[in-house]
Amino acid sequence: MQFIAVDKMAKEVSEDELNRHLPSELAATVGLYLNEVIRTFYFRLDRPGVVFILEANSLEEVKVELSKLPLVEVGILEFEIIPIGPLTPLGKLFNPTV
Repeated sequence: MQFIAVDKMAKEVSEDELNRHLPSELAATVGLYLNEVIRTFYFRLDRPGVVFILEANSLEEVKVELSKLPLVEVGILEFEIIPIGPLTPLGKLFNPTV
């Protein structure tokens, strides 16, 4: 299954506090990418933040993996996790009675 994870700040923090955690956060993110949990990631253009596309067997697995990120562990960051799948209405192009 695939999932989209959209970050949101769980609490206000100073830029200095955020910057203290960024090296370990980036290392953990790359680790999830290299372990093929995060398939791709993007920086948001509307505000500072990230969007991940993840691959996992379940929503619970995604929650466990994201909970290991340092900014999540210290309560600075949270994620909205959205399960995604094939655009099944496209099947109507091949079988309009479905």
